[in-house]
Amino acid sequence: MRTGISTAHSVVEPSARTRFAAGAVVVAYALLTMIPLVWIILTGFKTPPDSISYPPKVLFTPSPQGYCNLFTTRSRQTPEYIAALPPATEICDKVARDDNMVVAGRSNYIPRFVNSLIIAFGSTVLSVGIGVMAAYAFSRFNVPLKDDMLFFILSTRMMPPIAVAIPIYLMYRELGLSDTRLGMILLYSAVNVSLAVWLLKGFIDEIPREYEEAAMVDGYTRLQAFRKVVLPQATTGIVATSIFCLIFAWNEYAFAVLLTSGTAQTAPPFIPIIIGEGGQDWPAVAAGTTLFLIPILVFTVLLRKHLLRGITFGAVRK
Repeated sequence: MRTGISTAHSVVEPSARTRFAAGAVVVAYALLTMIPLVWIILTGFKTPPDSISYPPKVLFTPSPQGYCNLFTTRSRQTPEYIAALPPATEICDKVARDDNMVVAGRSNYIPRFVNSLIIAFGSTVLSVGIGVMAAYAFSRFNVPLKDDMLFFILSTRMMPPIAVAIPIYLMYRELGLSDTRLGMILLYSAVNVSLAVWLLKGFIDEIPREYEEAAMVDGYTRLQAFRKVVLPQATTGIVATSIFCLIFAWNEYAFAVLLTSGTAQTAPPFIPIIIGEGGQDWPAVAAGTTLFLIPILVFTVLLRKHLLRGITFGAVRK
């Protein structure tokens, strides 16, 4: 009598040549995607003539003119007037005087940058806070018409912003929310909450109900079980969702152009309108873009471990 012998499928280890080829493809792709970013950073240290030279200059003498033009406003003066001024003490004063100009004041970039920080992070906190509570309700309770409601929430992201821009503009004008930080925070939160609900519901679905039931048996209320059991387990999902919501709010352009013009204007609509004496000041634009990338880059890098865990959370079920 022969007995069947079951053999497990073995995973074939990739050869050294395969690993090398895969690594080479990843490195090549990374270098290719880094070219535009590196070019923007380099352009921020060029002079205006070097930034528009043809063929493009790869080797050039670095200049702080782009960053000085970004943070200051300048006015042209006669050489005699500039010669009568006391010696320049700041680098931007020296750069301006080399072009027969003087620094007239500070630019509006810093206030616009601060607006971006307040609006983006404020809307992210609000949308993720609402999203995690709504996702918990959809995940744990028998909500009437749950599937229809989830589809309706998702459908709000299907409509392009320009389709609702005019109604929102008219509504904001009547409510006094136009060109206000509060108005932009509420708008971005309304847009992001659908993404937050759908992402977080998937994460909360993966958390076993038995954890909460055990906590409530021990005397916890539903709210205490949610706060002390579910939220710690859903940390990776909350972080991943926060990053996606922050990226949208940080980079959003269409609503910012239409609904803000001064007090609450963010950096994205401000950077493209930086004008120099001869037209578009490309080094200043590149400098503003480089600085604008830093907060979202730092935020993502600091939380990258949670992001990777959040993306793969629930991919393998036990």
